[in-house]
Amino acid sequence: MIINPETRKRWQRFKSLRRGYFSLLLMGAMIFASLFAELWINNRALLVVHQGHIYLPTYGDFLPGTTFGENYDWETNYRALAEKIKIEKNGDFILMPLIPYNPFENDFIEGEYPPYAPSAHNKHYLGTDTSGRDILARLVYGFRIAILFSLFLLAISYTAGISIGALMGYFGGKFDLITQRIIEILSNIPGLYVIMIIASIVTPSFWSLALLLAAFSWMGLTWYMRTETYREVNREYVTAAHSLGASHLRIITHHILPNTIAILITFFPFSVAAGITALTSLDYLGFGLPAPTPSWGELLQQGTDNLEYQWITASAVTALSLVLILVNFIGEAVREAFDPKTHTFYE
Repeated sequence: MIINPETRKRWQRFKSLRRGYFSLLLMGAMIFASLFAELWINNRALLVVHQGHIYLPTYGDFLPGTTFGENYDWETNYRALAEKIKIEKNGDFILMPLIPYNPFENDFIEGEYPPYAPSAHNKHYLGTDTSGRDILARLVYGFRIAILFSLFLLAISYTAGISIGALMGYFGGKFDLITQRIIEILSNIPGLYVIMIIASIVTPSFWSLALLLAAFSWMGLTWYMRTETYREVNREYVTAAHSLGASHLRIITHHILPNTIAILITFFPFSVAAGITALTSLDYLGFGLPAPTPSWGELLQQGTDNLEYQWITASAVTALSLVLILVNFIGEAVREAFDPKTHTFYE
């Protein structure tokens, strides 16, 4: 693949901004780890060797306890099976994840009430919430949901905002004027209250909540795209494309959009951060994803309601702060790398 020299130059400039570059690497590693969270945070074993047979329960089918010689038909308790194999030493083998709990599982200690403080012995490294669920598991799975939600929201918002803004700037005239008035009316609708009202009537799903947020988040981008398209549409290369018989769609997608993409990319990291905070805020207020979906907002809500259990609030606040700091560092570096000025300095 041939990389445009200007793109290569911008990438090298981005790499030279160490704070943003290493934030991108760390953020990428966190996303990758969350996408395969089942391999290191799960109550299913990674590998079981029983009587010469090999089982891979993590991404496999439901395996009842009778499969491994237990006297029950529901799903195998792999933590108990691991203890049994360790004691009996009968030649079987089991490999458990680093954190042998899933984010939905209630783990109760006899004679005690949750939440439980962080404990390496019980492998609740950040403790449990008020329902006995592992906080680290809910943080990681909650991060995966939040980042995927944010990217899906961003894809919808960018598609709508870029398309409508480009059409406004390209055609101008009455179409531009009418569309501006429509956007101004929609911008005055209190989106958060509308979402809260709808969520109080109908339990939102991942997709419906993203669509609801996208319905109010695409409008800001149209103004930037409209301005950039206005500037580009009168340039010589667009006039040349017209004279060669290029269609409106081809001129917008193959000529104008590639020359305006730089300003759009600079908004990308900050849009991701906005999507994460929007979902966290709605979950905190109780109008987000339904329980028991792993959620940072729900953990924050638990923490503020139970301030005596500091580990709940501390875990959620630290995770959210870390992600937002990384995203903002990336955004600063991207903005600096795509700065049209030749001589820039980034401290």
